[in-house]
Formats: sequence, C-alpha cells, structure tokens
Amino acid sequence: MKSTEQNFIQRLQRQEEDALEYIVDTYLPLIKGIAYKVLSPIKNDGLIEECINDIFLSIWENSNKFSGNSTDFRKWICAITKFKSIDYYRKATRKAEFTSEHIGVNAEKSAEDELIQLEERNELLQLIELLEPVDRDIFIMKYFLGFKNEDISIKLGLTKASIDNRIYRGKKKLNQKAINLRLGGSVL
Repeated sequence: MKSTEQNFIQRLQRQEEDALEYIVDTYLPLIKGIAYKVLSPIKNDGLIEECINDIFLSIWENSNKFSGNSTDFRKWICAITKFKSIDYYRKATRKAEFTSEHIGVNAEKSAEDELIQLEERNELLQLIELLEPVDRDIFIMKYFLGFKNEDISIKLGLTKASIDNRIYRGKKKLNQKAINLRLGGSVL
C-alpha cells in the first residue's frame, strides 16, 4: 500500500517509510521555507540542511504523539520546524559568541600561552559537564558568556539567591573534583 493524503498519518504512526517519503515530498518546501527564514541570518547552508534533517527525524520519532487530521498535521510540523530552527539558531549564535569572544587570539600572548589557556578551558568544560544540567547552564552563562547573576535568574526562572547558592556549591564540587584529578583520583 502506498501513502496518500488520506492515510499518510496512520502509516507514519506505524513507522511505514513510504509515509515519511510522502511527507518529504509534500512538506519539504514548507519546512525548508520556515527553517530558511529563521536560520538565514547565520549564512550557513549546511546548518540549515542539518536542521531540516533533524526536523524530519523529529517528525518520524514523535509521530505517535500526533492526533488529528491533515490540517492539524500541517500546523504540527510547522510548530516543530519553527522550534527546531530557533533551537539551531540559538545554538549557532551562542557558539559564535563563545568562539569570537573567548577564544580569540591575543597578540600579547605567545602561542604556547594561548594553547595552555585553551587546554585549561577544555579541562574546565569537562569538569562542568559533570554538574547537574541546571548548574552546568548557570556556570556556562556566568563564566563563559559573562552573564550577571540577576540575568541568569531571569533566564532560568530561579531566584537570585538560588543562583548564588548553586554557584557557591558548584564551585566547591568543581574544586573537589579538580583536586581528585590532580591526586590521581577518579572524577566520579
């Protein structure tokens, strides 16, 4: 059986590949248009293609969560496309800010100093990865992106006191893990 306008949703939910082909053929221009509109300021066609592929993967993996008719399906994939594209945009702009502001070459430092600083930054990032997701976000915003505690509390919906406490406890955890590593102990 082949997917048609009447049965593609049911076939997609049964994970029939021809349903995905039907969706690609039918909705690719719409998805591409939305993704391009959101991601075009980044000027990276590879990123747009990656985002589109991720959108189709998300539609495939979450098809069982959809209920409704083809009009609702169109709205559903538009929402998925919009939010995935925004996620990609945020990720790309954060990465661009991070690389341009924090890894720039300083003419006063030697190449060896730059390499040492980059290695220390990578080690710190590995330690930060061991923190809980919320604490990890706080540390990256605070120490890599330069956010103030008040701004972090607004972005994460936490109180400023909570942010201050998490930074204090996180520093203690990171310090202890770094000491364990220097002494040859395990990180975990």
